[in-house]
Amino acid sequence: QVQLVESGGGLVQAGGSLRLSCAASGRTLSSYRMGWFRQTPGKEREFVAAIGWDTGSTAYAGSVKGRFTISRDYAKNTGYLQLNSLRPEDTAAYYCAAGVYASVYSSGNAYTYWGQGTQVTVSS
Repeated sequence: QVQLVESGGGLVQAGGSLRLSCAASGRTLSSYRMGWFRQTPGKEREFVAAIGWDTGSTAYAGSVKGRFTISRDYAKNTGYLQLNSLRPEDTAAYYCAAGVYASVYSSGNAYTYWGQGTQVTVSS
């Protein structure tokens, strides 16, 4: 069993930055992938970014590529999502998730464990 706890959300002006953290416990995330998703009320959950825990390979949604950076600290068993050049349309609840490493990474169905979410609000 894996427990995930996000932190780092908040209110920021457009153009600003935030760093989200996702601390994992229960087991090491070795052989897993960590993903970040976001969701706003009335909309479907949206893939943001993913990282292979062992390989460090990354993938991003087109809407955040070049602005967001996913990373992980292997020793701390913690993942991060650096959000730069934030826009009002980035406002959402952000969730981290973990699942066994597989070829599919952008679907929520590829992840078994989910955090409780952290709210990011970007004002214009």
